[in-house]
Amino acid sequence: MNVVFLLWHSHEIGDRGTDDKLIGVYSSEAEAEAAKARKLKYEGFRDEPDGFLIDKYELDRDYWSEGYITKTASRQ
Repeated sequence: MNVVFLLWHSHEIGDRGTDDKLIGVYSSEAEAEAAKARKLKYEGFRDEPDGFLIDKYELDRDYWSEGYITKTASRQ
């Protein structure tokens, strides 16, 4: 199984929701953890250390399997 590990960081921005950043895509969870450790040295990231998330994804697989509707889409 071919997998990658995505490192995300998210933090609240008041009543506007969240600010989500894709930090990088890594070949192993250990590489993603190492990237997290590097980012914790920087302003913002060190202030929100609980905002990190590592997601594991299999390659060549759909992760969104249905359509979507927006507020501006017309319904028939």
